[in-house]
Amino acid sequence: MSAQKKDVVAVLRGVPVIPVLIFDDVETAVPTAKALVAGGLPVLEVTLRTPVARECVRRILAEVPDATVGVGTVLTPQQLKEAEADGVAFAVSPGATPRILDAADDSAVPLLPGVATVSEAMTLGERGYGMLKFFPAEANGGAPALRSYASPLPHLRFCPTGGVTLANAPSYLKLPNVVCVGGSWLTPADALKKGDWDAIRKLAEEASALKA
Repeated sequence: MSAQKKDVVAVLRGVPVIPVLIFDDVETAVPTAKALVAGGLPVLEVTLRTPVARECVRRILAEVPDATVGVGTVLTPQQLKEAEADGVAFAVSPGATPRILDAADDSAVPLLPGVATVSEAMTLGERGYGMLKFFPAEANGGAPALRSYASPLPHLRFCPTGGVTLANAPSYLKLPNVVCVGGSWLTPADALKKGDWDAIRKLAEEASALKA
């Protein structure tokens, strides 16, 4: 495994939950990030699903120095190139295509590619990836599925996302092949709309208390 591909493990290890963030309003990005960091979750994934996502990334990088910022929903080589230009710490893709993987080989940004099957996990293992996103986790068998992966794929580690909540996160985090989980429950739409940063901080505190 290349040093670059190892780097994503180093970035994600040590925190039990990675907040998966979808911003529709750029003005909410910095206070949300500050609340999450204050609650003990400094590693943030800003998904590239909205027109303001890149600006949100830039603002968080500039104004929240204690945050480790990555981008999610990376679907194209161009998005990976832009992520590198913006200076993010990691990138996450819901799946893995040859074009994305080839672009990642030439990028300084560590990639966390997504898988949903054993064959996909084996394929990425052959490409040198030891850390994978399991997505959508709950729809693909949840913690029992990942538990069954551990014996035949002992060299692979996972970050499950998709349907993960505070209630079911512990069932994933207790598995030997799970490094962390990703979740969007930490930033409820109503809290973002109201600017209730204290509520987001409290949710982060609950999540950060989980065992990684």
